[in-house]
Amino acid sequence: MSSSQVKWNCSECDYAPSDRRKYCTECHSMLTWTCTGSSRSGLYTNYYRHRDNCSFCTPELEEEKQHEMEEKQQQLRALDDKQRPWSEWKRTNASCIQHTGYDVEQVQELYSMCEEPLINYCSHKNYRLTDGAATFYLSPMNMLVVTLWHLKHYHSERYIASELNVSQQAVNYLLSTVVDILHSCVYPELISIPANISSSRTPHGPQQYHKLIVDSTFIAIPEPYDSQLRKVYYHAKSSTNYALKVQIACDFHHRIVHVSECYRGSVHDITVLRESGLLEHVNDDVQIIGDKGYIGEEYVVTPRKKSRGRELTDEDKDFNYDINSARAAIENINQRLKTYAILGGVYRGAIDDFHKATKIVQVVCALCNLNLIKHPIRR
Repeated sequence: MSSSQVKWNCSECDYAPSDRRKYCTECHSMLTWTCTGSSRSGLYTNYYRHRDNCSFCTPELEEEKQHEMEEKQQQLRALDDKQRPWSEWKRTNASCIQHTGYDVEQVQELYSMCEEPLINYCSHKNYRLTDGAATFYLSPMNMLVVTLWHLKHYHSERYIASELNVSQQAVNYLLSTVVDILHSCVYPELISIPANISSSRTPHGPQQYHKLIVDSTFIAIPEPYDSQLRKVYYHAKSSTNYALKVQIACDFHHRIVHVSECYRGSVHDITVLRESGLLEHVNDDVQIIGDKGYIGEEYVVTPRKKSRGRELTDEDKDFNYDINSARAAIENINQRLKTYAILGGVYRGAIDDFHKATKIVQVVCALCNLNLIKHPIRR
């Protein structure tokens, strides 16, 4: 592609090509360029340095980049029709749901939310799949569905590598990169506290000011070797007795609106709540429903405990029934999250890499919200 702002010519034979090239087709000398806007000129080897810094060439540079991006998009999209696994999974919704947890329409919606960074990754990274003697790029859509497959079924990287005929190191890098992309593009789009949460029209719990429901859930981890680590990661409900803990909050639309960072399993629920930033959104008009683990925090409504030697009154029992009925929504959401094997099974990642674990949990919560839109919890 040639720029109308830059003229090319050969200083040896005065040949003036219509397109940009390095050498003259007549005498094979290196071509020179002249910028008509800045009146600067030089050899081909200096052209790109000039173009990146010239105010006259910048608009056409952006236009050229856009044109190149469109060409790359077309090339990469063409791979989807013939490249595994998407070429096979997209044939039926049943196959797509079986492998990724989402139907074809939902996968395409997810792809539209993160298409540009996925294409940029494919365009700038030398990541390739090998198929016999042929070498070709893994398409952006396949990168996405392989990551969804991993999050849903938590197959080992070695297994995924063998299925795709690619190195385990490449799979590790791919999964980390796509999780980062999903976290930056999809998580902010699908997880947020509603701006109108204090409005009287917002669905609420037993009382008008009951706007959010909060609970913690856990991700089982293997038993740590160190005795001190066993103490701080201990979690009685975990199948392994050790876990990472994360706090989830939902509204009365039954959508996840807030996800905390990951903590060691022994950290108390109320500590996670205080450090999560969720309390910044509560006041007299916006209160949170929680279980007995949150007793003592202002603006958090919890079931009433009976006093020593006394039974609960009928009013207290009715109050607890209403609160526990409202909490059923967050319990159901936590169960939905456990259907993703990366959260429902035993986590194999580094247990001290809370940043990575947090990203994974937040991405899965965003993906769960996408499913809750199409398959809501029965109220």
